[in-house]
Amino acid sequence: MNIAVLVSGGGTNLQAIMDANRNNQLGNVCISIVISSKPDAYAIKRAEIENIPVLVLSKKEISDPREYDRRMLSALDRAQTDIVVLAGFLSLLGPDVVSRYENRIINIHPSLIPAFCGPGMYGIRPHQAAIDRGVKVSGATVHFVNRNYDDGPIILQKAVCVFNEDTPESLQLRVMTECEQVILPKAIRLIAENRVIVENNKVILLAEEDAAGKERL
Repeated sequence: MNIAVLVSGGGTNLQAIMDANRNNQLGNVCISIVISSKPDAYAIKRAEIENIPVLVLSKKEISDPREYDRRMLSALDRAQTDIVVLAGFLSLLGPDVVSRYENRIINIHPSLIPAFCGPGMYGIRPHQAAIDRGVKVSGATVHFVNRNYDDGPIILQKAVCVFNEDTPESLQLRVMTECEQVILPKAIRLIAENRVIVENNKVILLAEEDAAGKERL
């Protein structure tokens, strides 16, 4: 299974995917391309160290949304992409891409959806919102992407406690290392093993010994 990983920043989740793949934890998976929305993203250097092809597609340079979609689809086609993984990708994919890859685009979001998600909720903001609201648990969610922000079927979630002394920055770090970097590679592996199916906008996870669906987790 070929995956394309889309990035915009430091690439810590990309690194987690690459590490898991190097350690044979993803199954039959090849990272065929890394696409960055920013030319100076450190994630690019991470991909280059692993000799993974990199492409920069910046919306600042490609202002027409349809042209951006066209170039994105062309790049995904050239890489023979089966699954698109958004790992801190801050540009909204257009309807042409989402339609072509229906239930084949996954995203990692730094909260327990449906809490603290939607337009504008990225980076430190979900963690600041969690602190402000006084929640006792937070975490991360891997979900399929549809045309609405953080609205697609949920694949996996993982939680951490929120402590009284937490700051948005300390919570962000713990969610990233204990949640995001754990469940994103796991979701990729589940998809590669044909253990993820979508019914009525909900994800059903199949047991490892029965990917045909006789037994469900």
